[in-house]
Amino acid sequence: MKKDPGLTYVLILMFGDALAIVAAFLFAYFVRTNLDSRPFYFVQGPWEFTSTILILVPVWWIILALLGLYNKRVYNSRSRFSEIARSFAAAGLGMMFLISFEFFAKVRLFPSRSVALWALVFCFVTLVLVRLLTRFLRRLLSPHLASGLNVLIIGNHKNTERLIEHIVDFPEDGFRLKSVVANSAFVPEEFRKIRYSSLQAALDETSPDIIFQTDEDKAEYVYAESIKHHLLYYFVPTESTLSSHIGDIELIGDIPAMLVKVTPLVGAARAVKRLMDLVLGLVAFLVALIPMLLLWLIIKLSDLRHSPLYSEYRLSRYNKKVRIYKFRSMKPEFSGLSPEEAFKKMGRPELIEQYRKGGDYIKDDPRITKIGRFLRQTSLDELPQLFNVLKGDISLVGPRALVPGELRNYGDRSLLLSVKSGLTGLAQVSGRRDISFEERRALDLYYIQNWSFWLDLQILFRTIAVVLTGKGAK
Repeated sequence: MKKDPGLTYVLILMFGDALAIVAAFLFAYFVRTNLDSRPFYFVQGPWEFTSTILILVPVWWIILALLGLYNKRVYNSRSRFSEIARSFAAAGLGMMFLISFEFFAKVRLFPSRSVALWALVFCFVTLVLVRLLTRFLRRLLSPHLASGLNVLIIGNHKNTERLIEHIVDFPEDGFRLKSVVANSAFVPEEFRKIRYSSLQAALDETSPDIIFQTDEDKAEYVYAESIKHHLLYYFVPTESTLSSHIGDIELIGDIPAMLVKVTPLVGAARAVKRLMDLVLGLVAFLVALIPMLLLWLIIKLSDLRHSPLYSEYRLSRYNKKVRIYKFRSMKPEFSGLSPEEAFKKMGRPELIEQYRKGGDYIKDDPRITKIGRFLRQTSLDELPQLFNVLKGDISLVGPRALVPGELRNYGDRSLLLSVKSGLTGLAQVSGRRDISFEERRALDLYYIQNWSFWLDLQILFRTIAVVLTGKGAK
């Protein structure tokens, strides 16, 4: 899904939570020093105290996320009790962590125990206020913003009319009704002007972000089209389907709807993955900076006429073209050419079939320089892509970035392009060139459909082991 207002809302909540926590501790400090008549002696000034708390805000974010406070089902719930209860638990757990950290790390976080007590109370209050304020502002501003999800509803069922009414009556949920594909009997008269006779016409003319299907007619086809166009797909189950379903179901108003996810990487998960890319990517970039400078110098001295860096366009999420950087490992006269073009240029077209049958690999590839073979065997040619990770072009972990011309070889290309490409990935750590082309694509698809934070960490650790041992590199 190209547009993700849920992610934007989560980021706003995270920013508001950071302000709320820092404000709560600063106010607790003020109460103890200005409103409490008991004498005190604090080593830390107010700003030094607050800056220490600010550094520990990511811990609070993790606690809030684990308690579900960045989960759409919680912050979109009509009931406020669950959110308030979770906020109280977050305030308590956060304070327990800080007290434990203070004890075991032998550092002085709280100049007075009463500051911790006041901070606990104020954290709970400010966290609740942040959520009430963001919800109020979203309700107030949503009718005037164009950032919501454009909705296409398809299906001949009474739920079609109910969904239409809910989306129109509650714009703060982030939905904008753009098209309906249904018989007139299921569409209120005032909305028949946006009724279309076919799904394809509605897709072409209204550019939706999300599809709600309210019946089971051609469900596989509708779902396939949602994947092809990178759209969210919700299926509104009948009573019989609902009774046999086990899994996550969201309420759109009072209508149960199953979100059929292409990938778990939506909403808060995307924010977590991007944060991991920035933090770990920056650490890796700083560690690799001096080796990259040395490699740049060595490659430059080996060929003074050409740049040590090579770039080419690859396809990443939603078919977006990104310029990927690598150390030059191929002879300049073959740069930018497809393997077929390069082998024909050197007068060896018989290598084309051998290259493709070998899973896009051929031993002693005549296109590769001597130093390039070393760079590829050690994966050092990939290091400049850390810059792409920091830019947000690609992720640390993901499926391999596709060359535009390769798309014709992939039957599941829409799935492969539903997430950002990666510097490393499950296929790379599962054998690299030792596994077939089809096996690599199957592993990429598995990663897309089964992503988790822990799977990313596992792949990163395995990547280090694979690079150090050279397993699968050729």
